[in-house]
Amino acid sequence: MKSRTYQDGKWLSIATPQSPENIRKLPSSNFRWVMLYNSPVRRCVFGSLLLFLLLCSGVSAQAPGKSKLSYKLLSIHVNGLDHFKEDQVIAASGLKIGQFAGEPEFQQAARKLGETGLFSNLTYKYQYSTAGCNLDLQIAENDKLVPIIFDNFVWFSDDELTGLLRSRLALFEGRVPSAGNLADQVAQALKQILDDKKIFGEAEYLPAGALNGPITSYVYKVNLHPVVVRNMEFSGAAQAELPALEAAAKPLAGQDYLRSKMRVQEQLNLLPVYLARGYLKAHFSDAQAKVAEDGAQQTLVDVSFPVASGLQYKLVKVEWAGNAVLPTDKLQSLIHLNAGEPANAVQLANDLEEVHKLYGTKGYLFAHTDPTPEMDDSAASVSYQLSVTEGDLYRMGELTIDGIPPANEAKMAQQWQLKKGDPFDDSYLQRFFKIMYHDVGLKVPYNIIPKQSINQQDKTVDVALHFVPKG
Repeated sequence: MKSRTYQDGKWLSIATPQSPENIRKLPSSNFRWVMLYNSPVRRCVFGSLLLFLLLCSGVSAQAPGKSKLSYKLLSIHVNGLDHFKEDQVIAASGLKIGQFAGEPEFQQAARKLGETGLFSNLTYKYQYSTAGCNLDLQIAENDKLVPIIFDNFVWFSDDELTGLLRSRLALFEGRVPSAGNLADQVAQALKQILDDKKIFGEAEYLPAGALNGPITSYVYKVNLHPVVVRNMEFSGAAQAELPALEAAAKPLAGQDYLRSKMRVQEQLNLLPVYLARGYLKAHFSDAQAKVAEDGAQQTLVDVSFPVASGLQYKLVKVEWAGNAVLPTDKLQSLIHLNAGEPANAVQLANDLEEVHKLYGTKGYLFAHTDPTPEMDDSAASVSYQLSVTEGDLYRMGELTIDGIPPANEAKMAQQWQLKKGDPFDDSYLQRFFKIMYHDVGLKVPYNIIPKQSINQQDKTVDVALHFVPKG
């Protein structure tokens, strides 16, 4: 009897003990499928040397042509299951009850399971007799799985596509690990599904997530077969909002259909139609695409944007808090919402941006205002608490001018009225060249490249004006 472990891409031999009790246990860190997945995998073989020799002769007599190390599989058991079912794991391993299998098949099965990325730990052991072999798999499931998104598989519903994938991939249940080859297996299966439907195209995928953040989903799409938006409708929308919705969605006609793209359009272009009218809880569900014309070269779809508008809220009042540098009446003059009218959330966002700019002219470059709506559904009304965080005061630092003759540079520096140590005015640079800048005797035309550098430690802003001759 012998025991070996797979490490760094190869199987290592271990001394053969006389009995299972004496099998040497290596530290768990030595048992790794480094080339397959970053998880420990161990193998233990139980039995006596005498029984082993008897079995070899028995198997050879029962199955001529089979390797001496092949055993008839009598049973396969999987331990440690949390989410998956035993028959799923067995099917994915490629092993079947009644087949003859030995070390190569067991290693291949473990490798096949490990490469999916679905298991953080996998070990196996087997016991044999003259009748055959009983195999036990011990696994630990990887619980760090992410969902997948079908971006433009418009010929199928999500449920239908998920069912077709499950029929082809024993371990697929709608989510995949961020490492391993299951995501590749899904792409291959999707390609087969397209081929079965006589749809030309390739199934490809990309990981999705926040910049420099973890993977939160995998997005699958059909390439080499354009899916193009033909018409759009807005199920659930009232007649009063339809003209604005149609105008906002018009640029989508003739563009490629992608569910992820439609979601962005809903948030950026369609939802503001409702927010501007006081429908503060309006919500768009995922766009639904219906095949209108299906051709060999492209597919045209009609897209429905389901929307639930909810209540239309009217403004009761606006209250300010946290402001000290600027008086409340000055800030309130920038707000264009009126009590008793629909609460225009789009206008409020624009007004608060003007508040931010006003603070920037006073040197408070990072001031911001957070609106908190207090809604009364019974009265369909809302009041806003506007909380101001003014932050630190920033002052003018160094002014640097280069790229022009020194005499011209000196004249321009004299015209620059924002002096070192003054509260920095974030609007001054634009106003300087638009209103205050006068001819300083330059004989050739220049492009001006301005740059503002904020020093967080000193709370200063350095300004550099770099002149580059045109042409």
